Amino acid sequence: MPERFSLIAFLQDHKVAMAWIASVSAVLFFGCLLIAPWLVLKIPADYFVGDHRPRTLFADRHPVLRWTGLLAKNLIGGILIFAGLLMLVLPGQGLLTILVGILMLNFPGKHHLEKKLAGFPPVFKSINWIRRRWNVAPIKLTRHPPDAETSRD
Repeated sequence: MPERFSLIAFLQDHKVAMAWIASVSAVLFFGCLLIAPWLVLKIPADYFVGDHRPRTLFADRHPVLRWTGLLAKNLIGGILIFAGLLMLVLPGQGLLTILVGILMLNFPGKHHLEKKLAGFPPVFKSINWIRRRWNVAPIKLTRHPPDAETSRD
């Protein structure tokens, strides 16, 4: 008959792996506590107002510099999304970190997804709470105009 799984025995048998997981978790937690708010402060207040996102930082640069910058920015964005996904189960600001990671990526339909994530009430409150603490203007979201009410004569 097979032995029953024992969590304590498993943890004792994998001490090195558990130490690595704990270390990575701590680094992600404290790193995102520092990086995510800084990146949130860099978002222009009117970034989510229009239907199209503003021109990128590297748009008017030499092609080599533009591609290098885009690759670096997308790599950082991917790392932040991965860290945010981990923080959904580990300590940290998972949704906010995922939003910041998506803000850094380039893909079709990105601006619509960003607006949707930023409009999620807990994320929106977190973003503007951080911005308010550092005396930065709150972000604005476009809302669809309410349907015209029929007037009664």
